Amino acid sequence: MEQYLPYLDEEKIGYSLRPFVSSEFYRILYQPDRFWRKAYFFMKSSFKRVFDLLRIFRYDLVFVQREAFPFGPPFFEILLSKFFKKHLIYDFDDAIFVAQRSKANWAINFLKYPKKVARIINLSQQVIVGNSYLKEYALRFNKNVIVIPTPLDIEKYKPFDSAKKDRIVVGWVGSHSTAIYLLGLKEVFQKLKNENSDLIIRLIGAKKYRDQISGVEYRAWRLEEEIAELNSFDIGLMPMPDNPWTKGKCAFKLLLYMSMGIPAVCSPVGMNKEIIRDGENGFLASSPEEWYEKIQILIKNSELRNKMGLQGRKTVEKGYSLKLWAPVFIEVLEKTVKRR
Repeated sequence: MEQYLPYLDEEKIGYSLRPFVSSEFYRILYQPDRFWRKAYFFMKSSFKRVFDLLRIFRYDLVFVQREAFPFGPPFFEILLSKFFKKHLIYDFDDAIFVAQRSKANWAINFLKYPKKVARIINLSQQVIVGNSYLKEYALRFNKNVIVIPTPLDIEKYKPFDSAKKDRIVVGWVGSHSTAIYLLGLKEVFQKLKNENSDLIIRLIGAKKYRDQISGVEYRAWRLEEEIAELNSFDIGLMPMPDNPWTKGKCAFKLLLYMSMGIPAVCSPVGMNKEIIRDGENGFLASSPEEWYEKIQILIKNSELRNKMGLQGRKTVEKGYSLKLWAPVFIEVLEKTVKRR
């Protein structure tokens, strides 16, 4: 959402960002235990959210991403729409209507209420989703649904010239929630290392699995180092199982690789299948055998890596650029404000 803000500034559209989870809160949110510290931040954030309602008269439009409050029914959205009569845009880019459980916060999982997604969709004047699978769900409750894929600033995320490397780096970047998908590639990684003695397999953001996947390099994810880390990759990976939750994924990791000119190998799940033309701008892999075969092809063929990386970059430029989608986003805001 924040990457659109410079475009809003250009159009003289005022805004205020009111996240429920602060940066300080987020740093401990998915750590195990820390219950009382989390409880403190939760109460603080809840108080701020109530205060937001007292200032809502200042705004013409309310944009809710995922949810205004993490637990229970959509009280805040109901108040915004029914009591304060505010135009509401609802945005989500995950299958949040599918029940998901956090192991780090197991004690409060029962407070989650995925059924509220349908109610918020129904309350909204406009719904923005990240792919066609999410659109199909949202259309059951609201006719005003538009797909705006998660775009990338291609001036920021772009191929960089770097010094010639003697070793190939196969990389993955992600969060705690998707790192578990790497476990299915344990044997593939081992086989690739056995066949390519100089190969580096670099996993960024997956340290919690360092005791389960051996022979690979682990690094913490840091925003300020993200582009440099990506630029170190020769091949990018995006493994995922095929289930109702992953079908809602909007392929951001894949698009990130492609924007940087990194040839990617990914699971043929959800939006990945819409973006990748297998063998042209990337590879699709289902079985461990396919994962090994296609990564190995790229390891051995530098010309194919360059060609596939170039085609991936062109795919992002033509269909997933921030410059392309920012005017669409602004048009949605303007039309929603005028809608009765």
